[in-house]
Amino acid sequence: MFSTRSFRSFLPSAIRMLIHDGKRARGTSGMVGGYKQAQIVILHKFLADDFEKFCHANSGPLPLLYRSQPGEWKYPKDNSDIGTDCPQYCRHELGNLTGSVPDLLEYSKELEEMVTFYLGGSFSVEQMLLKAGVPLRHVEQNRTISMYKTSVPCLEVGRFQCNMVVSMRPVPEGKLDAVAQATHPARDVHGAPVHIGHPGLIGIQDLSRPDYGEPVQPHQGDVPVFWACGVTGVEAVQSCKPPLAFTHSPGRMFITDCKRNESSPVPNTDPAETVQTFCISQNPLHYSIASAAAVQKIRALECHIGADPGDRGIKALFIQDELLKASLCMSHAVSVLITTGFPTHFNQDPPEETDGPPGAIAMAAMLQALKKQVAIVTDHRALEMNKKIIDDAVEQGILRTQVPLLSFQDNSQDSTLRFLCQDGNPQTPRYDHLVAIERAGRAADGNYYNMRKVNIKHLVDPIDTLFTTASTIPGIITTGIGDGGNELGMGKVKEAVRKFMPHGELVACDVGADFAITAGVSNWGGYAVACALYILNCCPIHDRYLRKAVGFPRHSEQDSWASALPTVTKEEKLLEILVKYGIRSGKTGNLGMEVDGLPFYDTHSAMIQQLSDITLQPVALA
Repeated sequence: MFSTRSFRSFLPSAIRMLIHDGKRARGTSGMVGGYKQAQIVILHKFLADDFEKFCHANSGPLPLLYRSQPGEWKYPKDNSDIGTDCPQYCRHELGNLTGSVPDLLEYSKELEEMVTFYLGGSFSVEQMLLKAGVPLRHVEQNRTISMYKTSVPCLEVGRFQCNMVVSMRPVPEGKLDAVAQATHPARDVHGAPVHIGHPGLIGIQDLSRPDYGEPVQPHQGDVPVFWACGVTGVEAVQSCKPPLAFTHSPGRMFITDCKRNESSPVPNTDPAETVQTFCISQNPLHYSIASAAAVQKIRALECHIGADPGDRGIKALFIQDELLKASLCMSHAVSVLITTGFPTHFNQDPPEETDGPPGAIAMAAMLQALKKQVAIVTDHRALEMNKKIIDDAVEQGILRTQVPLLSFQDNSQDSTLRFLCQDGNPQTPRYDHLVAIERAGRAADGNYYNMRKVNIKHLVDPIDTLFTTASTIPGIITTGIGDGGNELGMGKVKEAVRKFMPHGELVACDVGADFAITAGVSNWGGYAVACALYILNCCPIHDRYLRKAVGFPRHSEQDSWASALPTVTKEEKLLEILVKYGIRSGKTGNLGMEVDGLPFYDTHSAMIQQLSDITLQPVALA
């Protein structure tokens, strides 16, 4: 048996000759850099059409390089023989692995009626990773790469249905951008990673026990990075249960004479094709990716909502990329819980202000369009009023459907866990993300204050407790949106609030969130989140990462998403609804078309239009 290190510089034909002569490779990772390696699936011809469709429907794990004719032995332009030139083959009968064989010579008659599928393999891009300065731990350790079954379902076609298999390479954290950018263009050999971070998020329980290959030991500071893997084809074959089929042995691939079209040494400056990675959670560890073009747009949104027309000095509370990271998290979420409601007008009925509900409803509308579960939790005393607002918003076309309304009372030891998790079990959270927008936040002394230092605790339910408990539950991310520092979630920047904001020592919220979005008016932060979610889901790089490279791009849904964006007309209608129910401007207490003392026209309307223009503008090439 020969090793990878000994034959890195050999030509593919020489390696195949060694294999043909009976010498077996431990694994083909790292061999013949710059040439494509193919994973092999051999099926009876009556299954070939469905398997080809299955490959096209799941092109991340199964990038189809070539489909042979029945009985065709050679890969195009190669002097090869598919019956002898893989290091090892697996034989499958009725869905069961029934053995490994060194060649297929004894099955020559059966192969006359069978079709060979050559699928791009990620070993082909390892030379690109090395050129980008990325170490290959499995090659260093002379091990077959680790491969794992996941909980990610492939798109079913005919009798082919299975979950995706992934390969894993430990990568130093500082090299994640380089890894994503180097592999992104290589769609014919799996392309960019489909997951970066904790393996449990894709159903892998133990990295030390791969389903295929051998365990690889990470170094200090390495992050597990997962690529779609062609061994998915093995799972697909087993799910189909054909009488006889063959695949390559995992980690031992067919080496072609086709050279990789490696990236130009000149860096790609097109922002739409430049991949960037961002850590969006530490517990569990999770990274997301998006194009530089999408990131630039979201940063422009963040810049615009940081305008301070009320001259509050909010720039002191600003943390860059909180909007981006919070929106990336929500893009990955399945279920989002939103809370709002700041009863600043303690001597009015209702005491709420016009800042908060519009931003909450704008986020809910986009989350609905993206087919996510969304609910709103607010004070019990305000449920009936909020139900009427949502009813009117649906009637006016601002929301597509009703948003469930909830209230929360912290009236028992486990009430918070039971609210947040199925059966109170922290292992099964009911929500992936909690968002507070212009929600009264608890101060260090346990009270709730408006910006005039008035304690409004008697009007506020203890929704803060949901955020403090969520911080202890892996998998629940929290975001706070505020414009003064006394809002729920803004405890993340409480030291800046105490130092720079009026009455900050008293009113600063003490309850933090994973992300704190600062805006000149909190509604603007909600509008920006809705716009950022649209931008991310329209980004092909982020969309592919969300889908884990299975299924098809969701281009057809973009018009539906665009119709959920906040517009001047929709927000004007919503403000009219709030005024109808007696909700007043926060700063002045006026019952009219203003928010935080600023007129809808032309302050808020201009901001909404600016955010829309940024969101919908075409991507400019660098």
